[in-house]
Amino acid sequence: MIGIFRPAKHIERISAEDSTQTYNKLRWQVFIGIFIGYAGYYLVRKNFSLAMPYLIEEYGYSRGELGTVLAAVSIAYGLSKFIMGNVSDRSNPRFFMAAGLFSSAAVMLTFGFAPWATGSITVMFVLLFINGWFQGMGWPPSGRTMVHWWSRRERGGTVAIWNVAHNVGGGLIGPIFLLGLWLFNGDWLSVFYLPAFFAVAIAILILLLLRDTPQSCGLPPIEEYKDDYPDDYDDSQEFEVSAKTIFLKYVLNNKLLWFIAVANAFVYLIRYGVLDWAPVYLSEVKNFTVDKSSWAYFLYEWAGIPGTLLCGWISDKLFRGQRAPAAILFMLLVTIAVLVYWLNPAGNPTIDLIALVMIGFFIYGPVMLIGLYALELVPKKAAGTAAGLTGLFGYLGGAVAANIILGYTVDFYGWDGGFTILVGSCVMAIFFLGLAWFIGHRSGKS
Repeated sequence: MIGIFRPAKHIERISAEDSTQTYNKLRWQVFIGIFIGYAGYYLVRKNFSLAMPYLIEEYGYSRGELGTVLAAVSIAYGLSKFIMGNVSDRSNPRFFMAAGLFSSAAVMLTFGFAPWATGSITVMFVLLFINGWFQGMGWPPSGRTMVHWWSRRERGGTVAIWNVAHNVGGGLIGPIFLLGLWLFNGDWLSVFYLPAFFAVAIAILILLLLRDTPQSCGLPPIEEYKDDYPDDYDDSQEFEVSAKTIFLKYVLNNKLLWFIAVANAFVYLIRYGVLDWAPVYLSEVKNFTVDKSSWAYFLYEWAGIPGTLLCGWISDKLFRGQRAPAAILFMLLVTIAVLVYWLNPAGNPTIDLIALVMIGFFIYGPVMLIGLYALELVPKKAAGTAAGLTGLFGYLGGAVAANIILGYTVDFYGWDGGFTILVGSCVMAIFFLGLAWFIGHRSGKS
């Protein structure tokens, strides 16, 4: 299988006259491929959250049990993003990304059509673990593609635009679920199988649109084409390197990378602590109906689109390419929005929606900037692994806590206990981002 994923060999360069036209065409093509492709991954990632109210009502599962099941995705995704990220650094993203999405869609189809799939906690955990592993094959090839096709000076805006793909895909889950309820006579299992059909179609588009490196298409490296070389750039960065070199030389000894990875754990705890439990929290505490909860889920995700773009612009323009201060600013605003979402009394749905939208608006900026920061702290041949490390912390340390710890905390201490954890996570995220900013500023890498 890895032989199929291996990057294509470099071919003889095309003429200088044709390179500009070819570069422009292929950059649009591969960007559309990774944007639609990554959005497709989110169509088959968080479906289980919308199904949880039905599983509680019809099967009698507890919030803690379902939180444990939900954590399977985060555990597998965190491990996969790190391990498969390293494989991705030495693979052709065209086949690698498509294979992951096809496989993830197959798991969701199993949930939708096999009655045994929702019959026990163990079976659901195993299936979601498998799905989480395949989900880890989406981000790394996208990151690899961006650092090979866009230069450093233009990468901030490009990554910010691409990053909203998961808001597009994640936000569409709610409306697609409502469409499925309408098309299939209220069958709530359509939350699994209908998005999976769309995901299969998108996987085919990935195969049609995506390409490997510019050199594999007869083009010069992006640094040469844009005359935009990093300070430490040399020709050796265009050659594939071993997994051992990537781990030991560029990742494990990178102090700043570890700081932002820890910060990412707390950012993800907030992101998924709010998102995954929104349908249950809004139903139990704020008396929202299924359709209102689904639209709230949609608004949370799509609010991240302008928020991410604004955060990228602030980072590039206001802070002159520094990622940490922009992330800190947005996390301060997330803290305020979480407090409003928590303390607003039931019976004020407009305020609840505004607070939820504001959390979505501000949280995805730091998510994007930490990923971008990781890409910029290592040579591009190690980009997938560096992003995988931050993802490992984000999902194993953050999303798992959001699923399991929050679930059982709410079972035993109520929603006040859960929100205490969320607010504390905001404070810790700001602390570690501040640490990265301080040390990075001293070393000129902030």
